[in-house]
Amino acid sequence: MAIFDLPLEQLKTYIPTREEPADFDSFWKSTLDETRTYPMKATFEKVDYGLVAQETFDVTFNGFGGQQVRGWLILPKQRSGKLPCVVEYIGYGGGRSFPIDWLLWASAGYAHLVMDTRGQGSAWSSGDTPDLYSDGGNPHFPGSMTNGILDPKHYYYRRVFTDAVRAIEAARKHRDVDASRIAVTGGSQGGGITIAAAGLVPDVAAAMPDVPFLCHYRRATELVDTYPYKEIADYCHIHRDKVDTVFSTLSYFDGVHFSTRARARALFSVGLMDEICPPSTVYAAYNHWAGEKDIKIYPYNGHEGGGSYQTVEKLKFLKNIWG
Repeated sequence: MAIFDLPLEQLKTYIPTREEPADFDSFWKSTLDETRTYPMKATFEKVDYGLVAQETFDVTFNGFGGQQVRGWLILPKQRSGKLPCVVEYIGYGGGRSFPIDWLLWASAGYAHLVMDTRGQGSAWSSGDTPDLYSDGGNPHFPGSMTNGILDPKHYYYRRVFTDAVRAIEAARKHRDVDASRIAVTGGSQGGGITIAAAGLVPDVAAAMPDVPFLCHYRRATELVDTYPYKEIADYCHIHRDKVDTVFSTLSYFDGVHFSTRARARALFSVGLMDEICPPSTVYAAYNHWAGEKDIKIYPYNGHEGGGSYQTVEKLKFLKNIWG
């Protein structure tokens, strides 16, 4: 592994031209309006996993199409008043697993809602949310990148990004959550979902996308030969006549376009040797971000990014915002 993308000085000024659909905003408005016709039905059922410093709740809420989405809400046991809340999205192929895997933010004094990713949770951690719009529906082993890719109305990430918005709305309904102090975060796919959520819910207070996926798709597929982006390249390799249609669909789901609509204070991270989510695709979203922003750079790291070093930076970042 070595540096293969643009030099850092060029990355810092890399602002590619956006090829945004004319109906981008109306597409997402109608998507969310339709979803909000279904009642939220957010539930928080207390569960016991033997933890003494945290309280854990099994969460359900209605996401895209009124389909039930699962999650966890984890709160510090000792608390007073309403808490700032971190809403977290999961990396590609992972699921919500168990609350014991998600103790960081509650340990730091925040409420923490983890959203299960529909149809995933079968690669490196388990999930419980089916995607009823896919064949079979059950959580499955990747991939998902070309599911419905010939029509933005049927594309997989339309459902996921809508679920992400509803997860924020569900968190805001809990009596112990301060609805005005919401942060969104996630790594890789979770980072891409974070960017989309911040663009679609511009009043979130903070966004922390780590080594984000789902940005600047065409460059990614032309620059690296690694999965998950390679799923798109493999599809185009076979369906030679569908390339323009594929990238037309993906333009509705590109983090670069969501970044221009995001107003939250943002902390990004990037690994300059990342062969999964190339640095220039991360910077494409970062440099288009409309709100106050910073990025932590890890020159000798790949897709693991900053790891625990970045976690420390995120803790400091939120403390600086909320005290």
